[in-house]
Amino acid sequence: MKPYTRSIIELFDGKRRYLIPLYQRQYAWKAKPQLELLWEDIERATERLKTDRASVSPHFMGAIVISQVKTYGKEVQAFEIIDGQQRLTTFQLLLTALRDVATKFESTYADEVSKYLLNSGMMENPLVERYKLWPSLLDRRAFVSLVDANADLDKIADKPLDEDGFVRLAIAAHAYFREKIEAHVSPDSDFDEHAMDILFEALKDGLAVVSIELEGGDDPQTIFETLNSRGVDLSAGDLMRNFIFQRAKGMGQKASSLIVDELYKKHWLPLDRAFWTQSASRGRQTSSRLDWMLTDHLSMHLADIVSVETLFEAYRRWILSIRPFEDVTEELSSITATAEVERKLFEQSKNDPLGRFGIFADAFDVSTAMPLVIYLATEADIGDRLPEALHALESYILRRDICGLTTKAYNRLFVGLVDRIRKAKGDKVEALVETLSSRESDIDRWPSDTEWRHAWLGRDQYKGQRQPRLRYLFEIIEQRKRTKLNENIEIKSALSIEHIMPRGWTDNWPIAGYENAADDDTEYLLRSAERDGAVNKLGNLTLLTQSLNATVSNGPFSIKMPAVRSHSSLALNRELNGFDTWNEETIKLRGAALFEVARQVWVSPKNLTEVAAATASNITVTGPVRLPVVCEVSGK
Repeated sequence: MKPYTRSIIELFDGKRRYLIPLYQRQYAWKAKPQLELLWEDIERATERLKTDRASVSPHFMGAIVISQVKTYGKEVQAFEIIDGQQRLTTFQLLLTALRDVATKFESTYADEVSKYLLNSGMMENPLVERYKLWPSLLDRRAFVSLVDANADLDKIADKPLDEDGFVRLAIAAHAYFREKIEAHVSPDSDFDEHAMDILFEALKDGLAVVSIELEGGDDPQTIFETLNSRGVDLSAGDLMRNFIFQRAKGMGQKASSLIVDELYKKHWLPLDRAFWTQSASRGRQTSSRLDWMLTDHLSMHLADIVSVETLFEAYRRWILSIRPFEDVTEELSSITATAEVERKLFEQSKNDPLGRFGIFADAFDVSTAMPLVIYLATEADIGDRLPEALHALESYILRRDICGLTTKAYNRLFVGLVDRIRKAKGDKVEALVETLSSRESDIDRWPSDTEWRHAWLGRDQYKGQRQPRLRYLFEIIEQRKRTKLNENIEIKSALSIEHIMPRGWTDNWPIAGYENAADDDTEYLLRSAERDGAVNKLGNLTLLTQSLNATVSNGPFSIKMPAVRSHSSLALNRELNGFDTWNEETIKLRGAALFEVARQVWVSPKNLTEVAAATASNITVTGPVRLPVVCEVSGK
């Protein structure tokens, strides 16, 4: 490793190229704070030159790390950028703006500065090698269009799908510097060539970086991780990407581009799309989808809990100590397989078993199950039995939820199941079912029909934070209640959970025979307590559109029921026609009827082994021994 002090101008002096690998993130510097801080450095350097030229020494602005790439024949000397691509790109945009201002005012610096943007003379591939900086694919066209207005962009590179972000930032940076430079060299609208002299001298002698040029035995990743910069903070995904691809160094270049770029295009470029940069929340934590996916990926492989905060350190330790893959290509293929699974979980298509489980997982907030789901979908080799395995997992979770059993051990339980099933011989789905069925403690048992029915009828289920779970539950029951004689209707309305008998029942739902009872009547108080205890039971809940809910919310039975019957097409509400009154007994009867439907949907451990191969492809298929593919409706 050899460090050199180089000014902004010296970095680009002579015939040379800096290649930004595709795996490095896109340009991310903005006016505040990065560009403002750089311009302040430039202004301070120019002031020193004006006031005390003899004492001027370079002001250091951080470090860059580069590694020389082997070149042959007429190929221009090239360096792969290990760290510092944000600085180098910004310096090129600064020099481009300086050239453009000089051109506007017909200054001789227009030609001078061009020498530090474009190579000249003999080259192997002039179309590409003429550029001092060769950005990654996503940034290339936008960058070249600023540096070289006459470039044939279609010959330079194909237009990537997602370059808009760079276009905005690059144009903004170029415009920022151009405005600052114009104000500096023409403060009174008259061009001052001397001011241009001082500005160029500041870039040549007053500002410098440490250019660290790696040698054969140097570890670029260690240097990359330990350098502090003024740039945008790196996420766990950024660090992992660099860690993986820097271990693939030494592959050289082909057609003036790095060979390792092909690996990036195939495996990591899809992960740099906007889909994976979107934020997602799990519990109280928020991170990018990419970071969650990589956390689940590592948890699945380790069969252990991994924190998103320590993801990179844990991944690095695992790769270097265990060496689980033959090479980087196999390592990237494994990440790609996980990403395909988790994308379906995030996209939540009702036509895909993973998408349907994603809907369920969101409603019940069980992201802790994702490492197990990834294992089942990628490594377990269970083929078309994945829906069956996911349904077993869903039945386990949902039954425990209705019973009010704790979720605190889920993170440890589900990653532990990965290890148990991985070691199991024979049928992996049966191993999953048998392992879950064998649990006996409150923290992990799978409730039987008897326990589940008791909780279904006896526990209050309605709470504000449980609305997504209850909505999911009732939508699946609604689908199950439809017969072959019903129209095949997909629920697209935004449905909400509504109490049939409102919680404020005392105004419009009097207890029969106690209409005129005194407030302190003992029998009335007992009946009131009984009614209060029935209101939040499942038998008293249904689905309504938000507008219908608002219209009939606390109305009396005589008004509410006709309105529901007239405006709701749900089977859940159609069957209410069979009730002339609504009280504690009817709530219990309806709750018991709903349970019988739910019992056929979310099966008990004893039933699973009897129907192991009977996963239904459509939830509307009837029959007591079918395992329906749930989530055929969207309550999102």
